[in-house]
Amino acid sequence: MHKSRLLKEIIRSGGAFMSVSCQKIDPAQWPRSESFAFFSSLDQPFYSVCFRVDVTALHAYTKANGLSFYHSMVWLVTQAVNQTENLRYTIRGGEVYLLPARTPSFTELKKGSEQFRILTVPWDPSLPAFCRAAKEKSERQTAFLESASETDDLVYLSCLPWFDLTCCTNERNFDKDDAIPRITWGKYVRQGGRETLGLSIEVNHRFVDGVHLGRFYEALQRKINDLE
Repeated sequence: MHKSRLLKEIIRSGGAFMSVSCQKIDPAQWPRSESFAFFSSLDQPFYSVCFRVDVTALHAYTKANGLSFYHSMVWLVTQAVNQTENLRYTIRGGEVYLLPARTPSFTELKKGSEQFRILTVPWDPSLPAFCRAAKEKSERQTAFLESASETDDLVYLSCLPWFDLTCCTNERNFDKDDAIPRITWGKYVRQGGRETLGLSIEVNHRFVDGVHLGRFYEALQRKINDLE
């Protein structure tokens, strides 16, 4: 079953995500109520932006510590997402909730193959521990997707390391209640002594405005720079 369709069926059934504790939003007290109502009236409330991220410090850090650059980016991007409140909203049973955190669900090529799988690995406060867990999951998982891990508290992540990314759109079964961010980055390029990559993020405008994407970008760049 298509990943988006599977998630939609889970949401309808209510069976897979109620174990994830979250805060129910009171529309009368929510500052975003008017914006939410306006963008809910649109047939297509999704949009994406792409910006460059300086990963010079991350490349040096992962090389010095023997860590996967890709898994480290997954870790950092997820951390920045979870520090941006508007990227943690979801809808359950027609009502808005704020998730405590999102869990990374990311694509990864099978070794020696052009086929990929989708791995879901719990975020860990320790970067090396997360990289180890991601490596172990990659070596262990044989299925394309473990459907039991499909919940509404994910963030979808992917990388296209073959070219410099300037924009990206994502496949989906159209559902205006889909609040899961979709984030993709491309190949890093060297210029002027620095290394940067293009990162695309696709979000639901019912929950996320440009200012919130600005906060996400600032949080991500700050965390990468802190590795220096």
